[in-house]
Amino acid sequence: MKRPKTKAEVRAEINQQVSEFLQSGGQVSEHQQGESSRAFALHPFKAQSVDKPSETRTPVPDAIAAIESRRKPAAKEKAPPRRKPRKVLIKDDFGQPLRWVWEE
Repeated sequence: MKRPKTKAEVRAEINQQVSEFLQSGGQVSEHQQGESSRAFALHPFKAQSVDKPSETRTPVPDAIAAIESRRKPAAKEKAPPRRKPRKVLIKDDFGQPLRWVWEE
């Protein structure tokens, strides 16, 4: 079984990869906190729809109430009664008691 890498080994491996990248001519650019490369970074969770404008919703409490009134209540299934564990004596081939065990 292969042992997982320790944090120190992972840290050393990442530092080695970064130093190799910088030695091969790579550059690290720094950005301000909160700066994003996304086009819609100001409103990241707002849906961007270009097909059609958003439609208003029509409240339908009467239809929902009618559906709920027709719904039948679910039949509750009874769980089987739980048996209490009992103590059982284990005997050897000659009828001598060996030990007690709990049996469900």
